[in-house]
Amino acid sequence: MIPLFSTNQIREVDNFAIDKLGIPGLVLMENAALQIYNITLSKVELKEKNKIGFVCGKGNNGGDGFATARHFANNGFAVSVLFLGEEEELSSDCKVNFTILKNIAKENKNIFLKKYSSVKDLRVLSDCNVIFDAILGSGAKGELREPYKTIVQNINKINSFKVAIDIPTGLDSDFGYGEIIFNADLTITLAELKKGLFFESGFNSCGEVVKGNIGVSPSFFDRFEVNDYLIEPEDAFYSLPIKEKNIHKYSAGKVLIIAGSGALPGAAQMTALSALKIGAGAAVLAFPKSVRNLITKKLSEVVINSYEDEGSEFLKPKNISELKKKIQWADVIAIGPGLGRNEDTQLAVINILKEFKTKQFVIDADALFAIGKNNFKNLNLKDKVLTPHHAEFANLINVDINDLKKNILYFGKEFVYITGAYLVLKGAPTIVFTPKGEALINSAGNPGMAKFGTGDVLTGIIAGLIAQQKDLEKAVFGGVYLHSLAADLLVNDFTEFSYTAIDIINELPNAIKFLRKSFD
Repeated sequence: MIPLFSTNQIREVDNFAIDKLGIPGLVLMENAALQIYNITLSKVELKEKNKIGFVCGKGNNGGDGFATARHFANNGFAVSVLFLGEEEELSSDCKVNFTILKNIAKENKNIFLKKYSSVKDLRVLSDCNVIFDAILGSGAKGELREPYKTIVQNINKINSFKVAIDIPTGLDSDFGYGEIIFNADLTITLAELKKGLFFESGFNSCGEVVKGNIGVSPSFFDRFEVNDYLIEPEDAFYSLPIKEKNIHKYSAGKVLIIAGSGALPGAAQMTALSALKIGAGAAVLAFPKSVRNLITKKLSEVVINSYEDEGSEFLKPKNISELKKKIQWADVIAIGPGLGRNEDTQLAVINILKEFKTKQFVIDADALFAIGKNNFKNLNLKDKVLTPHHAEFANLINVDINDLKKNILYFGKEFVYITGAYLVLKGAPTIVFTPKGEALINSAGNPGMAKFGTGDVLTGIIAGLIAQQKDLEKAVFGGVYLHSLAADLLVNDFTEFSYTAIDIINELPNAIKFLRKSFD
């Protein structure tokens, strides 16, 4: 797991380096500028005739920009720098680097310095191959005010490679949120990785994120308690269950899937197939008897346990007695995909969760809707896995979805604290919240996953992994990563437009092989 830090923790180490270690802020700024210069050259193919643009604010983020502009100019690049505010408004270290750049500009005609006064001044950036955002940095909070809002909106329209220094302007580096944000292709974040760069608006606005060392040992961050992490491929590899030589189909994991209805049979099919494809030894699908023929031909490896629905085509409370033995038999029950939202079905879901409260459940889709309608606080959800997308989660906890997105880590952690559940909040990216108060952010996946059925596949994968091992947390985050890794492998052949949920199921063996080749 890669630890992610808060803005205050980063600032505390900066202050420690300056006040306790005696490293001047200007030295830290110079180290940052050299890192930004070198990382950019490693990521972008540039020639000396290329033009580099900078927009620099009044604080230390602007100072990083002025210092970086100097390195580009000293190495033969044409540099245009727009700066905001009067010279006397610049922070002390920022002003030093501004003055140096201004003095060099008197001798070096490749440097063009201009104070921003109106949106027309942004024309100097229109022919730049690369534009650097050094406007505000991680200390800024709240929505952008003018002129920053107009500046960012107009720079976003320019067709050039864009680099954010530390964080994109407009993004809250703790909450991962912002209305108007600099759209970076590359974010060079300084000192350590900031959590807000990797979810919600940060995920969409940062592009590739690379850490730039400012000359402070990473060991100084070990003093902090960290609760937010990025899931690495290695984590997923070590989460894979071990297959003993003497296992059989029942000791390899038994999954019961209570899913599907006459209107939505496909969800049940994908959930059941996923559980088997990820290695579970036995998968049984509980499905309405009157429409059994919708899926029998498509699920040759899955046992169909039909319940008497009397032609209704959906689950009812009275069917629980028919399913009781199979629920007790299963190591884990996946419930919800395609069940429908009939009132009888909702009541059946709630009754199952209440009657079999000690069983392992993966709860998804229509089962989540049922819980939301019946107040999750009335149920024992400890050590159960819930897999909502954002809208489902907002409905579950009864908050506005826009409020959820503004503080998603808070709401996720609060939910698992109250319930003791594992929360898999599906999105771009998916975040796993554990009862220990940790947020584990998925680092794999691509836009092609935004299709019908991919959530059903994830439910089956997680259930199949839980059935095979005792470590619930590993099963959950390992399943999330493998699901996305399979999708990433598919992009090579299908692009993000053309693969489907069934393709992800079929790609799971290759995802496992990929991890084994990487770490065995």
